[in-house]
Amino acid sequence: MQKNWKTRLHEVIYEADTKEGKWFDIILILTILASIVLVMLESVESFDRTYHDFLDLSEWIITVLFSLEYLARIICIKKPSKYIFSFYGIIDLLATIPKYISLIFAGTHALVALRALRLLRVFRILKLARYISASRGLIQALRASKGKILVFLFSVAVLTIILGTVMYLVEGPENGFDSIPESMYWAIVTLTTVGYGDISPHTPLGQFIASMVMILGYAIIAVPTGIVSAELVKTDTPPTNTQHCPNCGASQHNDSAKFCYHCGEELT
Repeated sequence: MQKNWKTRLHEVIYEADTKEGKWFDIILILTILASIVLVMLESVESFDRTYHDFLDLSEWIITVLFSLEYLARIICIKKPSKYIFSFYGIIDLLATIPKYISLIFAGTHALVALRALRLLRVFRILKLARYISASRGLIQALRASKGKILVFLFSVAVLTIILGTVMYLVEGPENGFDSIPESMYWAIVTLTTVGYGDISPHTPLGQFIASMVMILGYAIIAVPTGIVSAELVKTDTPPTNTQHCPNCGASQHNDSAKFCYHCGEELT
C-alpha cells in the first residue's frame, strides 16, 4: 500500500503526462511567479511599509507550500540523495530556507543580513527551468560548443591584453589611461560596444585604434552566437516524455523506454 502511495505521489510531482501532474505543475508555476512578485514588491519601501503584514503572511504561506513540495520530492524517490544534491534539489532548498533563516536573525542589528538572505528567494525563478522543455536542447548545444567557446574567450582575453597595453602606450596617464589594467577595462567596454565613456582616447592615433576596436566588437559578439546556433541546428534528440525514474530521479526518457537509462529501474 505504501509503495502504491509513493508511486502515485511520484507520478504527480515528477511527471506532467497525467492530469494530476499537469495541474500540480501549473499550480507550482503560479506559486513561483507569485513569490517573485512578492519579493519585488517587498523591495519597494513605500509598498512594504503599507502592506508589510500582508506580504509577510503571503511569504510564509508560499514558504510552507515550497517546504511541503521539497519534503514530498524527497519522500517519493527511492534514493533521496540523488534529488537533494542535484541542481534542482539545491535550487529548491535555496528557494525555501531564507524565510526560516530570517527567524534566527530577529534583532535590529541583523537587518542588513536579513536583506541579503531575502534576496535568496529570487532563486525560485530558477525552479521554472524544469518546465521549459526547449531549454534541454539549448543546454545540449551549450555543452557541445563549450570547447569552441572557451577557445574564443581565451582569444578575446589575449586581444584585450594587447589592446590595453597598446592604448596605455599611445594615450598614457595624461589622457586617463593610468595603467594597463585600466586600459584593459577600456578595451573590454569598447569591444562589447557598451561604451560607458568614463575613459576615452584623445589622440588621433588612439581614436583610430578605438574605431577599429568598435568595428571589431560587432564581429566578436557574433562569434559565440554562431557557434551555439550551429550546435542547435545539429541537435536532433528523439521524442522524450516527462517520466522521472522513481529510483535515481533521471529524466528525459524516450517515449518507448520501459526502463531507466541510468540505473535500469522499471519506469511506471
